[in-house]
Amino acid sequence: MTRSTDIVLTALAPAVWGSSYLVTTEFLPDGYPLTAAILRALPAGLILLLMVRHLPAGRWWGKAFVLGAFNFSIFWTLLFVAAYRLPGGVAATVGAVQPLVVLVLARSLLGTPILVLSVFAALAGAGGVALVILTPDATLDPIGIAAGLGGAVSMAFGTVLSRKWQTRVPLISAAAWQLTAGGLLLAPAAFLFEPALPSLTAENLLGFAYLGLIGGALTYVIWFRGLRRLEPSVASMLGLLSPLTAVVLGWSALDQGLGVLQIAGAGIVLASVWLSQRAARRPAPAAVPPHPVPQT
Repeated sequence: MTRSTDIVLTALAPAVWGSSYLVTTEFLPDGYPLTAAILRALPAGLILLLMVRHLPAGRWWGKAFVLGAFNFSIFWTLLFVAAYRLPGGVAATVGAVQPLVVLVLARSLLGTPILVLSVFAALAGAGGVALVILTPDATLDPIGIAAGLGGAVSMAFGTVLSRKWQTRVPLISAAAWQLTAGGLLLAPAAFLFEPALPSLTAENLLGFAYLGLIGGALTYVIWFRGLRRLEPSVASMLGLLSPLTAVVLGWSALDQGLGVLQIAGAGIVLASVWLSQRAARRPAPAAVPPHPVPQT
């Protein structure tokens, strides 16, 4: 496949994740965010494990749980804390700093140079997300802001470490291990802090099935495939499509407003994603060779 095909295919994952808000609010029972996260990750991971019948070996036991924690357990827990304590626009805008964090981590862990164009694209993307979903009357909460930043850092670590720990392990196996590990790590928090689920309706079951099979198993296989083929800076910028999709679905399915600023913000987000791709394709500046030491 060409690089453009890899980018488009990888972008499908965050685009589908943007539908999670609509599914959660319209199909799931209220007040069970961690339980919903478990039912999104754990069944998906177990289904994929049954398909491949391949367990981790050696160091990959630890790596699977580290990646599962960063990509799912820590990230989703902090995301829900931020969502409860902040208006949706503020929470999503704080989370949009993730591409900037990825640039710093990729420099530290992978040795990837930080390009000015990549930084500009990340800043523009965060600004575009703010225009799309931030309202003038949004209020700030220190704990919510800290949780949002922590979630962005967690997902950034998951993105960069997934690239660093590239392996010959089959893609579906790696996704299955992480989803299963992430779901298992979330279970204690859900048991301690949330009540038992009520009797589920057919609508609830349909929502959980969508989040687990489509929003979990399918999209995370696509996402982890993209992390193997694309630079972390490009993949993380694609994550900005998630709030964009959420707004479009809210406008089309829930009759939510869509103004001029939101349309302009959407254009900025798309332009920033394109800029990040262009920046990643530019060759890094060649190192200047040292001057020869004169012989004496």
